[in-house]
Amino acid sequence: MIVAPSILSADFSNLEKQLKEVEASNAEWIHFDVMDGHFVKNITFGTDVLHAVKKSVNMYVDAHLVVSDPEYYADIFMDAGADGITFHLDAINNIERSLSLIKKIKGRGVNVGITLYPEVDLHEYLPYLTEVDLVLVMSIKPGFGGQKFRQDAIERVKWLDELRKNHNYTYKIQVDGGINAETGKLCAEAGADILVAGSYVFKNDIKSAVDSLYNL
Repeated sequence: MIVAPSILSADFSNLEKQLKEVEASNAEWIHFDVMDGHFVKNITFGTDVLHAVKKSVNMYVDAHLVVSDPEYYADIFMDAGADGITFHLDAINNIERSLSLIKKIKGRGVNVGITLYPEVDLHEYLPYLTEVDLVLVMSIKPGFGGQKFRQDAIERVKWLDELRKNHNYTYKIQVDGGINAETGKLCAEAGADILVAGSYVFKNDIKSAVDSLYNL
């Protein structure tokens, strides 16, 4: 299991200290949500914040592009130092263009993931599963932290895990939204490999919260 605290819920008046606490915990990744105010009705972080994160901690930065134009922004955030780029298939809605973006990201030596709005049919993932490093299951509606976990995410994780086992796919399954010790356990049992946790980590003792997700 990999725990990826999401800085969407961090205290930005105390960000460096909190990042150091995350680095001192057992967490391996930092989850970095990029929102443009268009694809979702929120605006979050640009490349200056990503530079600051990379400068503050030596951790894998998992950039989730919640934007209308991931083809444009992928290069910008790779240039800024993102170690992984996950984009929304439903922001592009074109198989050839999505596959081309996957190829471009991988060609730069960066891990690539795909995701969908939680209401979108799971079968939209199918053309890409042999090509990607990560499949993200959104267990909330993207846009804001602190939302309640969607129970239908468990069936989506199980479906992806079953496909992976049956076809020897190599992608990791990530779940983002409403993750705590209880929901994280459900996700892990369903086959998830990576848990993104925001409020649960940053609104509590960081080390204890991270440890609880590793001890499911």
